[in-house]
Amino acid sequence: MLRFRSPSIRSLDQEIQVTIRLLDDSEISCSIQRETKGQFLVDHVCNHYSLLEKDYFGIRYVDPEKQRQPYTMCFRVKFYPHEPMKIKEELTRYLLYLQLKRDVYHGRLLCPFADAAYLGACISLKLERKIIDIHKNELRGQCSALAELHLLQRAHNLETYGVDPHPCKDFTGSTAFLGFTATGFVVFQGNKRIHLLKWADVNKLKFEGKTFYVIGIQKEKKLVLTFHTSTPAACKHLWKCGVENQAFYKCAKSSQIKTVSSSNIFFKGSRFRYSGRVAKEVIEASSKIQREPPEVHRGGCVCVCVCVCVCNYQSGHFLCHLSTDWAGERSSHQQQPLVSSGRVVCVKPSQSSEDGRSVCVGVEALPGQS
Repeated sequence: MLRFRSPSIRSLDQEIQVTIRLLDDSEISCSIQRETKGQFLVDHVCNHYSLLEKDYFGIRYVDPEKQRQPYTMCFRVKFYPHEPMKIKEELTRYLLYLQLKRDVYHGRLLCPFADAAYLGACISLKLERKIIDIHKNELRGQCSALAELHLLQRAHNLETYGVDPHPCKDFTGSTAFLGFTATGFVVFQGNKRIHLLKWADVNKLKFEGKTFYVIGIQKEKKLVLTFHTSTPAACKHLWKCGVENQAFYKCAKSSQIKTVSSSNIFFKGSRFRYSGRVAKEVIEASSKIQREPPEVHRGGCVCVCVCVCVCNYQSGHFLCHLSTDWAGERSSHQQQPLVSSGRVVCVKPSQSSEDGRSVCVGVEALPGQS
């Protein structure tokens, strides 16, 4: 439940102004009460879109600086469908398409050069030529809906599809990024996936303080993975995300979902239960939709702010570091010593070169940096 602190009891009945930023960066506003649940905002946006397949979506609210009214929240994909091509309505596919474009721009959806060109993820001189070639030879004559469907087909096979990376440390002290997908629990170091534990093999997720545990089975042997987060709050959030994803993708029906505890029975811990429908129920409900499909209003491209700088990639002395929050609301950049390799993955024309071409460079962000 979203709760907004009020300065006094007198203000409990006052309305709170909320701005919701949509996937195409447009905004809608509404008024809520202090104890309004987040589901009300999800329903409000879905009514705005006339969206029926709403179980894949959620509201993201980050408040590191104690926002004042109007509060800004973001409508984003929460559960990525295992087979997005089977989504019933074009409107739902379009919203997932917008989310995937954001994921590529922000470095969450990592992809090789060929896929980056196909997804239209960036513009470097070499990649721009490849994009033009694809448009001429592969995409000619395709309508927007068909092109978006092809993007979903391409994107859902990538290792980082649906990954919202959580930074932490493994038992050796090395930085790792944890994520939950339709397939299972994943661990990345740099841009390499080092663990994939399918949901059928995950027995329990738990946390104690700043330590997160994944208990499962691998090759018929018990497996316990241990990770350390920066704060207890971050660890609890990671655990809740894992519990929600496991319930959504693993359970056959919502009646099978049980309340889980963060620790064992001998210690007092947090208790949590995912209360929504599961993936199989969502797919079944979607197959029964019978209505005239709503009109899809496609906007412009979703862009993020990146910087233009001259980097010596051969010597590798500096890179341009792009940082944004999960929803891409803020971005900043700085030059810093090169600590990891990077590929150009996201750009936004921001400055013209001498020949009149737009020039912009973005550097691939590792999981968790956007």
